[in-house]
Amino acid sequence: MTARIPPVLRPEHPSAKPLTALATEFALESRGSLDGIEITGITLSTGDLHAGDLYVGMPGANSHGAKYAAQAKAGGAVAVLTDAAGAELAADTGLPILVVDSPRAALGAIAAWVYDTNVNPPLRFGTTGTNGKTSVSYLLDGILKQLGRTTGLSSTAERHIGDLVVVSRLTTPEASEMHALLARMRESAVDAVVIEVSAQALSRHRVDGIVFDVVGFTNLSHDHLDDYADMEEYFQAKLPLFQPDRGTRGVISLDSPYGARVVEEAGIPVTTISSTPGVVGDWNVDITAEEAAFTAFTLTAPDGRELSSRVPIIGRHMAANGALAIVMLVEAGFELDEIAAALEKSGGIEAYLPGRTERVSGDRGPAVFVDFGHSPDAFLNTLAAVRTFTRGKVVMVFGADGDRDATKRHEMARVASEGSDILVITDHHPRFENAASIRATLVEGAHLAEHEAELHEVSPPESAIRTAVGLAGEGDSILWAGPGHQDYRDIEGVRTPYSAREEARAALREAGWA
Repeated sequence: MTARIPPVLRPEHPSAKPLTALATEFALESRGSLDGIEITGITLSTGDLHAGDLYVGMPGANSHGAKYAAQAKAGGAVAVLTDAAGAELAADTGLPILVVDSPRAALGAIAAWVYDTNVNPPLRFGTTGTNGKTSVSYLLDGILKQLGRTTGLSSTAERHIGDLVVVSRLTTPEASEMHALLARMRESAVDAVVIEVSAQALSRHRVDGIVFDVVGFTNLSHDHLDDYADMEEYFQAKLPLFQPDRGTRGVISLDSPYGARVVEEAGIPVTTISSTPGVVGDWNVDITAEEAAFTAFTLTAPDGRELSSRVPIIGRHMAANGALAIVMLVEAGFELDEIAAALEKSGGIEAYLPGRTERVSGDRGPAVFVDFGHSPDAFLNTLAAVRTFTRGKVVMVFGADGDRDATKRHEMARVASEGSDILVITDHHPRFENAASIRATLVEGAHLAEHEAELHEVSPPESAIRTAVGLAGEGDSILWAGPGHQDYRDIEGVRTPYSAREEARAALREAGWA
């Protein structure tokens, strides 16, 4: 059984646009008659076709999307946008064809035109970084709601339009989906939009056609070296967000060494923030309390004013994320005193962060947290946060993604072993890799730790979490890293329904913990 594929959110009342006007606006070569043809949407997926769509045929690694133009026509497409090779493939459909050198590079601007997303846009916030961008996005969304704004959110975990929530397919959707989402948000009177921006989104043109009012940078650490040749190429992939065609103002965290480089290479005005002792930013964060239910902090402005508040989640890094969100709001024009008053009224930032160090246990027994972190740096920060308030043992459960960056596996396991008392290595998304081979690599990495944890290798993850619960007791904590909010496991290309949160709760009940 495969997991349900989340829907693409589109405007419910799209405006029709003449195909001739599109061709003229972008000086597109055309084949066939465009007269009398109107488009109401744009898509590159035959599975998401609506009547009146412009179908985009993309060249791919193994196939060309234009091969499916006849299928697109049967689904209601009224025209095709593709490259010269795709135009030959789509010629027999009889549909009018618009030709561009690179359909992917053109998609963002054309989708913005189709959906009018740059006409009187709402406030737009974009956040990038290896870790923390989802958390900053949710914290931004929460504060904006506390300030009385109607918000839209696009994150790794979910898409929000006011009270409407759907699960996400990608961290950042394709440009056609993104602009359809923005148009749907406009219909719902959204006046502030928060978008999580991955490096891949920038490299693959997924946020083309969007200029953010404020962009934020959290950090950069070892990840995604399956997509990028090395850390320098990965870093360079992030930089375009801090140029004038992408953003107007920026807020840069100095908590990783790459922050200073972003400041140097940004083409827009930026301000800096630091929560690292000895590293001074324009804004500075001091952690004032770390509890199992919250982390409190004080944010000091460049003029010396202070704002004290809390985030509803554990970890110094999470407090830093909350402070970054606040400074992004200030850069967008909100008054610091206004933000302080709204947060004080509510007793802190009100936000639910699905699968981000999310506690799924009750008041008795071990504290169990499910987290989405899947990099060495994420493990380091989250284990430190859990250790802070754990009286007894820290037990960690994790596996690694198959068919993804394998170069980080040893370091993930080393950090996990170093930071826990008991480590349970299991499976995550094996995809088309051999799960036992992935686990073997992780076991090798765990043995590299200077202070090794007690090690268990347990497959499948349903058994692994039950092993962890059986090894823990009152006063202990269990961190299950990797699955977070996700509701499936990817095994040989099949998304099998699966919830780490529900499995953890079931394991606790079976062990006698309410």
